[in-house]
Amino acid sequence: MFKVLCLLIILMTTQMESQEMPRIALKGSVMVQDDVLEGVDVVNKKTKETTRTNAQGNFSILAAFGDTLVFTGLQIKDIYRLVQAQQFLQGFISVQANLRSYQLKEVVVQNGINARALGIIPKGQKTYTPAERKLYTATDLNASFNAGSMAGGSVSVDPLLNWISGRTKMLKKELNAEKNQFYILQIENLFTPEYFVTKLKIPVLYVKGFEYYCIENDSFIVALKSKNVALAAFLMGDLALKYKEIIAREN
Repeated sequence: MFKVLCLLIILMTTQMESQEMPRIALKGSVMVQDDVLEGVDVVNKKTKETTRTNAQGNFSILAAFGDTLVFTGLQIKDIYRLVQAQQFLQGFISVQANLRSYQLKEVVVQNGINARALGIIPKGQKTYTPAERKLYTATDLNASFNAGSMAGGSVSVDPLLNWISGRTKMLKKELNAEKNQFYILQIENLFTPEYFVTKLKIPVLYVKGFEYYCIENDSFIVALKSKNVALAAFLMGDLALKYKEIIAREN
């Protein structure tokens, strides 16, 4: 049996060098000592596919021989595991983690109470932020235009005047700044200051700058918008390495 396994490993290694290996639903478990860990994010570094361990500490993710799996979470130190031939053949990988303690922010539960739930805003109606409302007002045509010229409608000259005066450009910048601030708040709600300093090794004085550095990355914004915390944390790890290189050059 051992000889057969060795032969299969050699054949798989040869195939890996010649072409990309097919991916299977690789199952696994994450534990710390004898306890299972729930809520650990698992990322295939090559495909960017993500999953999370369940209440039993188990997970399943598409992976091939030679792929690197990243295990990350607020409660553990990051773990990088290369899928070995034997693990690929068995279809299972077991990981032992080391716990890390973080002080979590206060969680406020609102029980879904909002303007829509109370019927103040009709369900499905688009809402605008203050900056969006200003820009919409400055660029929208007069409502009477929608009635058509046959009804005596006219077009407001305000949008043209706003464009000439530069007000529209200014409001677009204001809207962009508002969106950036919203992304920053999302980051700070998901990750504590200790996470940046202790886990990502970002100096305290550079944490805020790193947050703005992250939101300049399109892939990170996509992960943030889709609320894919695992992918956001994974991308943040790579961005932290690049940001620390920038800091080193500046110093």
